[in-house]
Amino acid sequence: MSGHSKWATTKHKKAAVDMKRGKIFTKIIREITIAARVGGGDPDGNPRLRTAILKAKESNMPADNIKKAVQKGTGELPGTVYEEMSYEGYGPGGTALLIQVATDNKNRTLSEIRHLLSKYGGNMAEAGSVSWIFERKGYITFNKSEVDEEALMTAALDAGAEDVRSDDPDVYEVITAPADFEAVKKVLTEAKWAPLFMDITALPKTSCPLEGKAAGQVLNLMEVLEDHDDVQNVYANFDIPKDVMESIAS
Repeated sequence: MSGHSKWATTKHKKAAVDMKRGKIFTKIIREITIAARVGGGDPDGNPRLRTAILKAKESNMPADNIKKAVQKGTGELPGTVYEEMSYEGYGPGGTALLIQVATDNKNRTLSEIRHLLSKYGGNMAEAGSVSWIFERKGYITFNKSEVDEEALMTAALDAGAEDVRSDDPDVYEVITAPADFEAVKKVLTEAKWAPLFMDITALPKTSCPLEGKAAGQVLNLMEVLEDHDDVQNVYANFDIPKDVMESIAS
């Protein structure tokens, strides 16, 4: 799990750059639109939409943008219809990749994702060959130097978390079922602890240790995939030591 926590923290820091480019708004708007289309426009009765709207507010998205995205999803306003797809692949060193996209042209997107994988040392995989490695979970991390372990564990488990892990040398990891994520998140944020990362994600059940050239190749691949306009999320099971990741990212 430690590899996942390191990448989650790196992504959190990278979000500020994405915000300036408008990338994060584009991805969140697509998620809101799809969530509203699939589950209706009332966030009280649509957990996926509620989570997407909370993420939009945390990213300081204007309320009018959120409203219009919901209305496009429900059909009250005209808008592009996006189709959700998941692609599976392998990266350098045998890393498993699960790539979630929202696209208005699945043939174009598939071709572009296949090209990126090939260009950066990976390849597409058959459906089902990679997805079994990942479990959908709520995931919240905290810096160990800023949170008391016993207090965090008590609060998280009482709120419905499945587990609180301390295997990573730098962070505590709080794991929840997707349905319990919001309740646990609410309790922990109200306790005034500052999370490094919090989201519903896909956690790997097995990890792929990487160092050296393969580690750099995988991180480059993750960057270009996540930068693609149609890609909503990329999940991977690499485990790269902190010092190696920091040297590559610097």
